[in-house]
Formats: sequence, structure tokens, C-alpha cells
Amino acid sequence: MTILKTGLLLFALFYLLPLGVSAARYGAGGAARDWWSADRSSAGLLPPARSPDAVVRVFAAPTVRWRGIFAVHCWIVFKPEGANAYTRYDYTAWGEPIRMNGFEPDGRWFGSVPEVVFAADGAAAQALIPRMREVIAGYAWRNQGDYRAWPGPNSNTFVAAVMNGVPGIPVNLPPTAIGKDYPYDGRWLRATASGTGFSLTFGGYAGFTLGWVEGLEVNILGAVAGIDLRRPAIKLPGLGRIGMRGPDGSGTPPAVAAIR
Repeated sequence: MTILKTGLLLFALFYLLPLGVSAARYGAGGAARDWWSADRSSAGLLPPARSPDAVVRVFAAPTVRWRGIFAVHCWIVFKPEGANAYTRYDYTAWGEPIRMNGFEPDGRWFGSVPEVVFAADGAAAQALIPRMREVIAGYAWRNQGDYRAWPGPNSNTFVAAVMNGVPGIPVNLPPTAIGKDYPYDGRWLRATASGTGFSLTFGGYAGFTLGWVEGLEVNILGAVAGIDLRRPAIKLPGLGRIGMRGPDGSGTPPAVAAIR
């Protein structure tokens, strides 16, 4: 009985309370947002496209309307060396799931300024781009009807798959990236993208991740809570990462911290 009470208390403290705070913040900010006319212009987070250097970015921003209480939408942007335009990839619920250049590369997501999850520039970015293209081209859940908001595969599943498939991206998606733990390739147990730990998932409905880069994460019905010891922080549903921000760009809105 004591174990049950302790479990319920921890669940209320680390899951229900943060989601309640996030819901209150959403309501205080004006719940009846007109998402049809919301600002989707550039947030000015990318170097000028005319710059000759290669660029890779992973962005995240709260999802549309009430879903933003507990989830973010992630997307990928890159520009090879010498290119004069960015390419953006989203995974969406409408049309062809993998959407290329459907929005401004660093555009506000229906009014919300995105945060930088990962950044690389120059030679480091150029080395990542070919592999990213390969993973995107081979992504299995690319047909109409494949998208599922919960538990996945959704936009965050897609971005997680790309990051997992590209060596040299030593960061983790935010804890609010619902769907990042969905087993997009059918594997329920895998090494983490950083290669410093492992992740176990039960169809995306529940799971456990432990790694030096990823920290400790516990997934319950897609909501993730955990801690990061490498860069001290706590991870909470709805509220995201709270603590130290690192040079890899993780949890750094909106300034860009780049890997060069």
C-alpha cells in the first residue's frame, strides 16, 4: 500500500502538476487563439541563406491550440555548402505526410517562436546532410494515412528517426516531443542516438530511456519526466526542460548555439 501511495504521489508531482501548470499558462495566454490567421513568418533564427556555409537545424515549437499544453512540433532544416536556399522537412497530418518546404524554414509555428533543439554549421553540418537525406528518403511511414498524433508515428517520431539515423547528433528531443519514443522501425529496445545509453519503449505508450546525453526519462502515455545529470536539469510534461542549457543548442530558445 505504501508503494502504491508513493507511486501515485510521484505521478501527481511529476506528471499531473506540470501539466496543470502548463494548462493554466495556456489559458492565461488566451485559449481562443485564431490559428488560421496566426503568424507563420520567419523568426530570424537562421543565418542568411546567401551565406556559403552549410547549416543544419532542428526546431521545436508548441503545437496548435490546446495541444500546445503538452506537446511540441519538431522539424528539420538544412542547407548544403554553397546552396542559396534552405530545405525544411515536416511530418504532418494533412496531404503527403513528409512535407518539404511547406513553411518558412524558421517560421513561427502558428504564432509560437520555435526553439533550437540542435544546431550545426560549416563542415560539421555538411557531413550530416547526406545521411539525413538518406534517412528521410527511406523513412517507412511516408504514405497517406500513416500519421497518428498519438502515440505515433507523428512529426516528432519522424525527426527522432532522422536524428537516430545520423551519427554525430549528440542531443535529445525535448520531453514535450510526444511521439519521439514511438518504435518507428519496430524495435522496442535500441541504443540511444548519442550511443551513450539505451531506450526501451512499449509501442510509444510507455518507456524508459537512460543515457549520459539523454539522462533518465520515464514515458507514461507519451508524457515524459526525467532528469539530466550531465547538464543538471529536470524534464517535465508540458513544461519541458528546466535547468542548464548546453552548447549543443538543446533547450536554447531562441538564440542559436552551434556545433562547428
